[in-house]
Amino acid sequence: MPAPLRVGLVAGEASGDTLGAALIGALERLAPGAQFFGIAGPKMQAAGCELWEPAEALAVMGLFEIVRDLPRLFRLRSRVRRRFLDARPDVFVGIDAPEFNLRLARDLRAAGIPTVQYVSPQVWAWRQGRVHSIHRSVDLVLCLLPFEKRFYGSQGVAAEFVGHPLADAIPLSVDRRQARAALGLDLDAPIVALLPGSRRGEVARLAGDFAATAQWLAAERPEIKFVAPMASAATRAIFAQALERAAPRVQVRLLEGQAQSALIAADAALVASGTASLEAALCKRPMVVVYRLGALSAWMIRRLNLVKSKFFSQPNLLADRRVVGEYFQEQIRPEAIGAELLMWLNDPGRRASLEQEFLGIHVDLKRDASARAAQAIMALLGRAPPVTASAAP
Repeated sequence: MPAPLRVGLVAGEASGDTLGAALIGALERLAPGAQFFGIAGPKMQAAGCELWEPAEALAVMGLFEIVRDLPRLFRLRSRVRRRFLDARPDVFVGIDAPEFNLRLARDLRAAGIPTVQYVSPQVWAWRQGRVHSIHRSVDLVLCLLPFEKRFYGSQGVAAEFVGHPLADAIPLSVDRRQARAALGLDLDAPIVALLPGSRRGEVARLAGDFAATAQWLAAERPEIKFVAPMASAATRAIFAQALERAAPRVQVRLLEGQAQSALIAADAALVASGTASLEAALCKRPMVVVYRLGALSAWMIRRLNLVKSKFFSQPNLLADRRVVGEYFQEQIRPEAIGAELLMWLNDPGRRASLEQEFLGIHVDLKRDASARAAQAIMALLGRAPPVTASAAP
């Protein structure tokens, strides 16, 4: 009887934890008795991953904002590297967190351990030179978005488009009134969802902008209601303080999590760039997407011309054109964002057209991503037939 599959995992933050838990389940179905260990969040632990370090240890962002955490991250990576080299897993899977995972993967691959990166870094958008490092670091990249596989193919890097787990989790058709009833929201009022991010630093940078936009919208259309799902108690406190300063008379319903329900309930959304913008698209909601970095990070990106993509929001990247508004740094002004949100609220025909576009994106991304990712990993190890259906996009 063959030895059980042994999988080393490193996941960063809540989104990586969710992906990792689903991947563990899919791998167990293909390889019953498989063993999992590494850096994990609570969902991965519940799925059976042995915890070496918590996923939240990797929750940092920004070019310069990360500097103060570098010594701790170097120590963490060194510690985890030694453990993986001692444990000798059959495969190492880095889930997101590319700055941490790719260097770790390079060392493990050099020691003869097959390596996989699940969730491509945005190398197609900025710092494209990183593709050479990725080529040296991993045997396979598992891509969530179709254009990523095409980019890697042009660079000679092995990659598979597996689809996006969010597209599997969210129904193709959603019910706004049912979501409003479940959340206790007005069934008929115009509702704007506010999603300022999941990280404390991100929310701290954007909370004032979101609050000021809510204030502007409330002045223009007093009947608008606001709902804001919060990722944690810490981000809730930051956002509540910003509302008190910039929009003290605007009523904003703060939720504990429930981002998907809030998006389905809303007529339009203001979201921080990232997975939330894709989630809003899969919920078929018009949105405005904003992205704010620390001043030094933004200056460096512009100074060195690091950004190569025309867009940064996932809906626009997937559509390959501007279907929703996106605003960066000094472009983020309440009157500009608010006016675009009002346009969506006031134009049901345009909303309906966008919903159809988002439905097409949803269908394209709905591929049973976790199962495909597990199949691709098993194929890499010579334990399953290769994945062929994902090559078409």
